[in-house]
Amino acid sequence: MSALLFALVAAFTLSIGARDQLLIADLRARLGSSPGLLAAGVSSAAGTGALAGWAGGEFAALLSVNTAQMFVAMALLLASFELAWPNRGKPPAEPTRSLFAIGLGLALRQVTDAARFVVFALGAALAFPQMAALGGAIGGVAAVATGYILGERLRALPHRAVRLGLAGIVFVGAMLIGISVRLY
Repeated sequence: MSALLFALVAAFTLSIGARDQLLIADLRARLGSSPGLLAAGVSSAAGTGALAGWAGGEFAALLSVNTAQMFVAMALLLASFELAWPNRGKPPAEPTRSLFAIGLGLALRQVTDAARFVVFALGAALAFPQMAALGGAIGGVAAVATGYILGERLRALPHRAVRLGLAGIVFVGAMLIGISVRLY
């Protein structure tokens, strides 16, 4: 149960101001309210969140305990760098109306975002990667739905400061795990 809760909270929190959340908000603002747009966003978020948790569990099963813990530290380090990286994405000038293209674009952004890196790390670190996958999927869906609901108002929020603070927290976690693996 803790894997589900940790992954859910991590996926939602680390998706604040993420590229996928801003893209879905921009698309809603430009294209209007659409159940298809929401469905494309929700399905890509659920799929990538579940994939990250599952892949983390499968990868950790191949490694020794210390190696898996060091891998978790590296995944958290990547997540902290992604959080600190400035998001210079602009709203699309001529957005597509193709739901497949929107879903694919969102999925490609989500596969390499901080939330999925952390869900991957939780899937590798915790006993039940299936619960981490479920939590990552639910948290990702909640983040995309929040972006869809807020629409253009999402751009007015102070994402950069929040993401830098989260980057610092995740970086410290990565360092603590890495040092504990090296010492023990």
